[in-house]
Formats: sequence, C-alpha cells, structure tokens
Amino acid sequence: MIEIINLTKQKVRNDLVVDIVQKVLAGEKANNWDISIVFIGCAKIKELNKKFRKKDSSTDVLSFSGLEIKGGQERIGEIFICLEKIQENAQKDGQSFQKALNWAISHSVLHLLGYDHEKSEKDAKKMRQKEEKYLKK
Repeated sequence: MIEIINLTKQKVRNDLVVDIVQKVLAGEKANNWDISIVFIGCAKIKELNKKFRKKDSSTDVLSFSGLEIKGGQERIGEIFICLEKIQENAQKDGQSFQKALNWAISHSVLHLLGYDHEKSEKDAKKMRQKEEKYLKK
C-alpha cells in the first residue's frame, strides 16, 4: 500500500507519485512494502532533520525505514518531502517541478531499500545509476 498525505497547499498528482514508487519497488523486487509519503513545508522538515539527523536546516527529503512485520515479509517506511525545496531544486537545476519531484521520490524509496549515497563514492554511483534507470520514460 502507498499512502500519500499532502499537508501543503501545493497540488501534487498522486497517480504520478504512486507510479514512481511502484516502478522502483518492482524494479528492486521489493513489493512487500507499505509506504507513507508525507508532503510538508520547510519548517516541519527542518524540525525533523534536526531531531533525527542533528542537522539544523531544511532538506528536500527524509526517509525512515521502519517496522518489519510478519517475520520480515512486510516492511513499513515513511518518506517526508518538502515541496518548497523540490521547487527550489527544480529552478536551480533548470528542470520541471515534476521531474525534480520524481527524482526525490525515487531517491527516497531507494534509501528505504538500503541504498546510501553517503557511505562511499561507489555506493553513491550505484544509487545514481538506479535513480536514472527508474526515471527513464
């Protein structure tokens, strides 16, 4: 199950969000996930970033891999996305809001699945390759 909660005034196409999540999960053979995606503002993501990562700044996305239930057969994850930061990133990179949002979603789902670009350059490269794969039309 994929749950989407939008706590902002900005409109998001839920069908496109679900499509990206499902594409990454299917490609990684990880269909046993229940994922909640929460769209929030800069103040709230800054608060979460400070609390959980000890970084006193806003960010674009935070992923939290949570519970394993039924002997690890099902997993639960939560993703928080700051739409304001996604818009800033899109403008900075000269791309559409939807393209930047799709990247953030694929990136955060890969984090839930254990990919971590902060471990090493090799891991970062592998994660970038996965993101590119899932963002191709």
